Amino acid sequence: MGFRPPTVSSPRGPVPTIFVVATIIWFIFAYSQQAFGARNLSSGSKPVSNLRTAQQPIGAAKVSVSVSAISDVARHFADWPPQAPYDNSFGETGSRLKLIRQWVELAESSAVNDADRDTIHAAVETVIGAQFPFLVRAENKTRPFAALRESFTQERGIVIPTGTKTFRHACHLVATLRRTLRTSLPIEVFYAGEKDLPASQRQTLAQLGQVDGGGGIEFIDVLRRFDDRTLKLATGGWAIKAFAALGSRFAEAVVLDADAVFVQPPDVLLAQRGYAETGALMFHDRLLWQGAFPARHNWWHSQVRQPSEALNRSLVWTQRYAEEADSGVVVLDKGRLGVLLGLLHVAWQNTKAVRDDVTYKLMYGDKESWWLGMELAGAPYSFEKYYAAVAGWPQGQAPDGGSAEAGKICSFVIAHLDEDDRLLWYNGGLPKNKMTLPATFEVPTHWMVNGTWHKGASKQDMSCMDGKQAVALTDAELGVLRSSMDVAQGVDKTWSLI
Repeated sequence: MGFRPPTVSSPRGPVPTIFVVATIIWFIFAYSQQAFGARNLSSGSKPVSNLRTAQQPIGAAKVSVSVSAISDVARHFADWPPQAPYDNSFGETGSRLKLIRQWVELAESSAVNDADRDTIHAAVETVIGAQFPFLVRAENKTRPFAALRESFTQERGIVIPTGTKTFRHACHLVATLRRTLRTSLPIEVFYAGEKDLPASQRQTLAQLGQVDGGGGIEFIDVLRRFDDRTLKLATGGWAIKAFAALGSRFAEAVVLDADAVFVQPPDVLLAQRGYAETGALMFHDRLLWQGAFPARHNWWHSQVRQPSEALNRSLVWTQRYAEEADSGVVVLDKGRLGVLLGLLHVAWQNTKAVRDDVTYKLMYGDKESWWLGMELAGAPYSFEKYYAAVAGWPQGQAPDGGSAEAGKICSFVIAHLDEDDRLLWYNGGLPKNKMTLPATFEVPTHWMVNGTWHKGASKQDMSCMDGKQAVALTDAELGVLRSSMDVAQGVDKTWSLI
């Protein structure tokens, strides 16, 4: 399954057995020659001026680094892109992206001459175009990866994928970002075609997003940004998020779900130490349902053969809890090559064929694709310190008959802290329950982290956490949320959103 080198039963027709053997031997030789050579160069060995004939020492042996081998391996990758079924292609796609990173770093180093540099760049473009055809457009068909990197023309900003279904929450988010949190970061709103977000709704968001001195909102139709034939984003649901991140003009993209609620300005995300160190910041989901999804975990372990230090710290990975990530907020620095290649893996996971075959079957929507893409592509990434917290209201009597701070906190949302253990944001929107109580607003009074979750039986039921000390929101935090809810209710009334 997955990637299939030519075999006697190849889908391209019968292939002589001797050719199969020769192909495999050649591929292993060319792949290992190039990979070992590139690794040696990146580790600090003396640079060479002509890779076609240069010899680089590796221990007691010498390996010839051949630009022609890079071209040959690139052609092999291009001839054999991922094929259905895709469940065994995730790890291989990551391995190819790791190799592409070595090629790009080599081409951008002083170790190659101009002719070899052009050859390596051409090899990269060949593989990228074949592996990720959604990048290839008429105007960039020979250099899709270079064109993608050149498209990041703005330094940093907020990216909000939305459509008619989440329009009300997007209005609340944009209005509170500008009026309550006072962020002047520019905003891009991504949508999937005119039916997804009509002009009248874009006009409303544009008015809500105005800011003195610049910033504002830019609207980007993702169907025009990428070749949609392998994506089908108009009906892709969560899938648009990965392509909004990839297609954003911002080199540093703060990608937000429309129903994200901030207690601090989102600018704070860009100052988190984990983000500064790795270029990718993500947030945890709740620790729930330990051991309940063996097929998911077995598949993860089959694809991630050499887990990173970050993954080995994961309780989901090591103790088999159900879900790792809440992808309501993802922060990425696409100016870092590793992060960008990891994001390409994320995007590939969210293409139509792959999401239908694997991603949305074995996992819940796009949630796990973000860390998994970074992990498999060998890109650094960071998570918040704790698994998801709760922000809500005390329920029932405290176990010792004491104060609410020692009891159980319940709500319909999950919350996240910054690196200094302060409430940063929560998901689910400003209404108390966006599905069953869309017109009711109530400010959370407490939060709790690192306790035990008790999941509600349905969307209509609160989930609770107990077992740890609850923390009362500060006056400043309460003030931010009251202001945000006032703004949201004003938007609802002015624009007749409910």
